Amino acid sequence: MTLHLEWIDEREGGAGAREEAWMALLEQLLRHAGEAENVEDGVVTLTLTDDEGIRELNREYRGLDKPTDVLSFPLRETAGEEPPVVYSDEYEVIEEEAGDEPSSPDDSRDPFAELLGDIVISVPRAAAQAEEYGHSFERELGFLFVHGFLHLLGYDHDGEEQERVMFGKQEAILAKAGLTR
Repeated sequence: MTLHLEWIDEREGGAGAREEAWMALLEQLLRHAGEAENVEDGVVTLTLTDDEGIRELNREYRGLDKPTDVLSFPLRETAGEEPPVVYSDEYEVIEEEAGDEPSSPDDSRDPFAELLGDIVISVPRAAAQAEEYGHSFERELGFLFVHGFLHLLGYDHDGEEQERVMFGKQEAILAKAGLTR
C-alpha cells in the first residue's frame, strides 16, 4: 500500500483548476513527508474550508471561538497514549464458505488501521499568511499541510525543543519539494 490523499472542498464554489494543481503539490509533499518519517502507507483526508468553517471546528474541538489556519485530527495511537487493543485467540473467526477463495493476510486487519487522520486548512487564512510572510500561496499551503501531517504522527511544538524539531522537519520536506522562502 502507499500513502493516499483524499480531499474535500467545503468552500462555496468548490474546487477549480487551481485546486487541481494544489492537489498534485500536496500529494508530492505527502510522499516526501512519508519518506522522511518512514510512513509507507495510510490515508490522509484533507478538507479545504473557509475561516467560518474552521472557526466552527476550532470552537467545537478546541474550545477556541476563532478561526485558525490548520487543524489536525489524528486517528492513530501515538506515544504516551493507551496501547492498542489486541484480540486474543478467543476472537471469533468467521469460517469461509466452501468455494470461497482463501483470504489474504491483509483481509484480517482492522479496516481503519490505515487511516492516519484528517487535516483541515482555511484557504483564506493561508492566502493572508502567504501575503503577510512574503512567499507564495503554494508555499504556505504546503507548510500548513506538512505541519498538519506531522501533528497526525504525534509531533507537537509546545516547547522550544519540540518546536525546533518539528519546524526543522517541515522545512526539510518543503525544501525537497522546492518550496523555500
